[in-house]
Amino acid sequence: MSKTTKKKVTKKPGRKRKTVKSRSAPKAKTPAEELINAVPQSQDAMPAPFDVSKASIPEVLPVLPVRGSVMFPGTIVPLGVGRPASRKMLDESLPKSKIIALFSQKDEEVENPTADDLHTVGTAAMVLKLIRQPDDNISLIVHGLGRITLDKVTQSKPYFKARVSTPTEKPGAGKKFEAEVSQLRDQAHDLIDLSPSAPEQALTVMMNIDDPGTLADFLGANLALDVEQKQDLLEELNIAKRIRMVHVHLSSQLEILRLQEKIQEDVQSSIGDTQRRFYLREQIKAIQKELGDDDGSGDHAITQLEKKLEEAAPPEKVMEEATRELERLRVIPPASPEYSVITTYIELIADLPWNKSNEDNLDLQRARKVLDRDHYGLDKVKRRLIEYLAVRKLNPEGRGPILCLVGPPGVGKTSLGQSIADSLGREFARISLGGIRDEAEVRGHRRTYIGAMPGRIIQELRRAGANNPVMMLDEVDKLGSDFRGDPSSALLEVLDPRQNNAFVDRYLDVPFDLSQVIFIATANYIGDVPPALRDRMEIIDIPGYTDPDKLIIARRYLAPRQLKENGLTPAKCKWLTSGIKMVIEHYTREAGVRELERQIGSVCRGVAAQVAGANNGRKRRKSVSVDDEFVREMLGPEKYIRDLDTRTVSPGVALGMAYTPFGGEVLFIEATQYPGKGNVTLTGQIGDVMKESASAALSLFKSRADGLGYDVKQLAELDLHIHVPAGAVPKDGPSAGTAMYTAITSLLLDIPVKQKLAMTGEITLRGKVLPIGGVKEKTLAASRAGVKTILLPARNKADMEEVDPQVKKKCKFHFVENVDQVLKLALGKVPKPSKKAGAKR
Repeated sequence: MSKTTKKKVTKKPGRKRKTVKSRSAPKAKTPAEELINAVPQSQDAMPAPFDVSKASIPEVLPVLPVRGSVMFPGTIVPLGVGRPASRKMLDESLPKSKIIALFSQKDEEVENPTADDLHTVGTAAMVLKLIRQPDDNISLIVHGLGRITLDKVTQSKPYFKARVSTPTEKPGAGKKFEAEVSQLRDQAHDLIDLSPSAPEQALTVMMNIDDPGTLADFLGANLALDVEQKQDLLEELNIAKRIRMVHVHLSSQLEILRLQEKIQEDVQSSIGDTQRRFYLREQIKAIQKELGDDDGSGDHAITQLEKKLEEAAPPEKVMEEATRELERLRVIPPASPEYSVITTYIELIADLPWNKSNEDNLDLQRARKVLDRDHYGLDKVKRRLIEYLAVRKLNPEGRGPILCLVGPPGVGKTSLGQSIADSLGREFARISLGGIRDEAEVRGHRRTYIGAMPGRIIQELRRAGANNPVMMLDEVDKLGSDFRGDPSSALLEVLDPRQNNAFVDRYLDVPFDLSQVIFIATANYIGDVPPALRDRMEIIDIPGYTDPDKLIIARRYLAPRQLKENGLTPAKCKWLTSGIKMVIEHYTREAGVRELERQIGSVCRGVAAQVAGANNGRKRRKSVSVDDEFVREMLGPEKYIRDLDTRTVSPGVALGMAYTPFGGEVLFIEATQYPGKGNVTLTGQIGDVMKESASAALSLFKSRADGLGYDVKQLAELDLHIHVPAGAVPKDGPSAGTAMYTAITSLLLDIPVKQKLAMTGEITLRGKVLPIGGVKEKTLAASRAGVKTILLPARNKADMEEVDPQVKKKCKFHFVENVDQVLKLALGKVPKPSKKAGAKR
């Protein structure tokens, strides 16, 4: 067998090669010596091996069938032995000879192989160590001695014995062969350089192998080949052909490693620190793509996503986008963060109701019954909804309306949305907008951000499961804005019937049709809604309830609900009219009925305690009739006392009316005087506009003082103090002008204002009374407070159509054009302006 000449290893540019010891250095340990020294000694270990080069191979050897591996001559490998026949063979044969025959099985699944199940070329091996395991299995360390062929089976039970022979190998010769060996050695050198897991001594061992056949066996045993490829190498007796076969396999794996190195550089530049643990999976996918081994078949999860997309049947453009993301998903490892992002996005597309809708119930009589069942009054809202149903019945393709219900808290705006959905037979979705300052809450976040989510509108549509729900935008007047954007501006597209058929959520990034959704917004005060947003909605005012309305609501809805929640029945707790009126008049002061229900619930809990016998030792009662006395006993002293008569007896006190987000209110305007230098003090947490109204009222009085019989020079020696009680509550607006003027005039002329009289209106320096807003709410609050006479600007007469009919019956209305008419009605007779005074004006 010829020896190859040593070839000088040259460095390739761009990569540092591992250094190799010189031939003159002490010879490194052979692989057998390295492995033998690494195996720990045990009780069942074989004696230290002798020189294997002196071992001769007997003609008849016991056979050990090997599954899933191929033994090469000159290599040392560990083997696990578990089959009973193999263990028996070792027990009987090793005491006589340490040499056995190793033949690989053709099919490793065969548990009890016959001679036909074994390859005919194998390896004679010496057993170096034997270690018995606790589970009766045996671990062997064997050293391959040489190739053998299976000539004849001499024994098959209880284990194989066979007559073997040593085949003759054909050595290679010539310069071409030497060049091939040298090239193979260089390629192996490069392979070791590129393999990060190669042991340090591998290069030294490889460079110290002179024999070409041994070199081919060494490389074949250590390359990542399957059993059939290794068996072909073992059976090849022509060393030149064997060298070329190893060269082909080594070149393939070297090319993979070079691609791997290139992919490593590309992947490292595209992934961040948080993705480095997925580096290996990225390499495998990229290698498959480079080799063309990726068959494009998705796993079970991708198949399910495709099925869901087909069932959802989104529009064509949306389907194209989803399909593009699915193709990306196929080449991304499941452990990658991008995998979950894409999966969530596709699931959203598949879950959205692109073509699912609820069929409208267009029975107008049924809709009216449902609305009347759940809410008392609110005729304007109910009429508007019935109108929509009528239009829908005549024009099924019409767009959904966008309504805005404006009214104080507790009047039933939010619950009305659910009733509308029930009457139509649609799903109901509610979005609370109070305190939202981030535009992304409406439009969604871009998917490039960590933790990105779709906007609230898309989320609610997904939950509703239909593309035509009744969607309530609650508290639209409480929207805020900051550096994150203006949510009210994002709603402009949503609430525009001509644009929302192609609403694009930033997360979804494809258009969704919102034109079939009925949007219903709610607000306490329409003035806080931006004008552009207000322009897109149909405003429906919902006023507060009168005392008779509250009495009916308490009887029909509130009391029965609280009885049920507290485990009572009408027989155990009977609410009398006097009891309900007591709660309404003396324990609540609101436009709605929310506080009324709380107080009724408090009384019901007291009744429950008495019925259950847990009322501080009092006698247990079977039933209770709730009258005014029982209410006072349960709720304690009266919280609200109507003291209009006592507070307006003295001069300098006038009763005004105001409109707040919580409904209408009555305001006491108080003025007093004391010696001073003509200064004016304003208190009661009033705003700038209200302060200007006070200044205008004082200036107007000074200009008319002569006509009123008052010496204006006296004001230079007096200080005035104007106060608006309930000082903890902010107040502003111009509508208190008439009340302030009346209070100042009443004080300085020493004439008290008529009792149970309230007024509202803005004044000018010429004495004109200008119109104001919120007439319906203001008059309702005045009626609730016990007012009998109301003064309104003459130009507000048209607003009387909106005033509650019960308020019209209870109160007397006067319409004034100037302050003279105000004083005449509020103070009685006052001196007429003199001609001189009129000239000065």
